[in-house]
Amino acid sequence: MPLCVAAGGVVVALALESFTLGWTHSIEKIRWEEDWRVAGNQLVLVEARVRGSGAGMEPPAGSVLRDGVFHYDPHLPPLAVLRLTQSRYAQGYEICADGRCTPLADSAPRAGNGDVIELSACPP
Repeated sequence: MPLCVAAGGVVVALALESFTLGWTHSIEKIRWEEDWRVAGNQLVLVEARVRGSGAGMEPPAGSVLRDGVFHYDPHLPPLAVLRLTQSRYAQGYEICADGRCTPLADSAPRAGNGDVIELSACPP
């Protein structure tokens, strides 16, 4: 089932069954990544990673440090919708698949500063 990206009244379907959501912390400038999978009509968070630590952003208990990156299982229940807010204070989210990352805003061109981008499984 594809991934739907909705913002500003426009919905774009991406032919992805799994993807990585990445972003850089606005203050600490540290990269965070989450691996997601589309499962039926929900999104499942498989693993998360943070490439360091900083003020107020310590890796969670149970994290494993491998090659300078903390890996952890966030233990979140599946989501029907993942809501992300565009911010002028951050570089923005990236969506990565098949070894290639692109700005999430490219798939949600109507999303401006402060707008919410919604990710969900596309309806059948």
